[in-house]
Amino acid sequence: MKLAVVGGGSTYTPELVDGFARLRETLPVEELVLVDPAADRLELVGGLARRILARQGHPARVVTTADLEAGVEGADAVLLQLRVGGQAARNQDETWPLECGCVGQETTGAGGLAKAMRTVPVVLDIAERVRRVAPRAWIIDFTNPVGIVTRALLQAGHRAVGLCNVAIGFQRKFAALLDVAPEQVHLDHMGLNHLTWERGVRLGGPDGEDVLPKLLAEHGDAIADDLHMPREIVDRLGVVPSYYLRYYYAHDEVVDELRTKPSRAAEVAAMEEQLLRMYGDPALDEKPTLLSKRGGAFYSEAAVALASSLLRNSGEVQVVNTYNNGTLPFLADDAVIEVPAVVDGSGAVPLPVAPVEPLYAGLIAHVTAYEELALEAALRGGRDRVFSALLAHPLVGQYAQAEGLTDRLIAHNREHFAWA
Repeated sequence: MKLAVVGGGSTYTPELVDGFARLRETLPVEELVLVDPAADRLELVGGLARRILARQGHPARVVTTADLEAGVEGADAVLLQLRVGGQAARNQDETWPLECGCVGQETTGAGGLAKAMRTVPVVLDIAERVRRVAPRAWIIDFTNPVGIVTRALLQAGHRAVGLCNVAIGFQRKFAALLDVAPEQVHLDHMGLNHLTWERGVRLGGPDGEDVLPKLLAEHGDAIADDLHMPREIVDRLGVVPSYYLRYYYAHDEVVDELRTKPSRAAEVAAMEEQLLRMYGDPALDEKPTLLSKRGGAFYSEAAVALASSLLRNSGEVQVVNTYNNGTLPFLADDAVIEVPAVVDGSGAVPLPVAPVEPLYAGLIAHVTAYEELALEAALRGGRDRVFSALLAHPLVGQYAQAEGLTDRLIAHNREHFAWA
């Protein structure tokens, strides 16, 4: 089995490789190709990847290359984890929206739109090149904003599934609180990428006992602290929202916070420098503890499980991003949602979802409309399309803010937009 990782020079990659090494029975990788144009990073990450596999006695061969076609040729699966513009572009996404009184964040709001517009054309170009040399390969997208990028891939006819680590993070957190194995915890996870709620936590299977009320009663303080939300709000909702919902439920509070501290991009950039120095140590043969602070917790387990289900036709249930196809009846079939789905060799089919309460359905529909306009802006460009997408976003929604954000988005991204 051959897997290729586009963006293989990312500091995330050792987390992924560690998962391949530990979970070899689930996904027997024989060749792992790391593809990245950044030769210096790729050499460091590739060296550590080989040492991690060697330490754990894994026989897979690790290949590093800047040549995309050579790297993905004949691959069974291609994982996308790239960041167009690097941490410098992310830093801009997280700062200039604050000038207009809006959240600065790399996956939602104005910053998320900028990232989508930089990313979608690049990902579609990569996917077309993959299709030429590996026509049966599955594309697993971990590149943010996952919902918009996955929708672009699916609409272009690619064999693609989107992946996020939010659901598996909740699964592991709840399993620890309940003192059970993670495999015993099944989530009623519902919404869009980075806009989800856990409406049930079931033990033993999708139809098992719902222990969410017990979790909230016994561990509500810890859960609320992790979300940076008041306990009383979580109790009133009776569900566990993704921490990304704080951008919506406490927008102005978050803006005030972001204005008083360094951007997350600046923190991550400093962390990456330190990680890359560590990766260059020939004695290091395991993922360092510092990597857990980088983000992407349990990414490897989620990626291995998804790739295994796709490539081994196992029919297991995974939380993924895929076409709605009637699952949420208030959305179009070609909207991309994030829900549990049966995954096998033919792709992902969402499980039925209980009727969605208006409190959540309204926001889901609102953000889906924005995502449709955002994809149009990413594919076709133009100031008017950027403005329309921003005006439609519930974190913007006012024409004066949308005008100011449009000007800033274009000014900070001209090098990435052929039309600008």
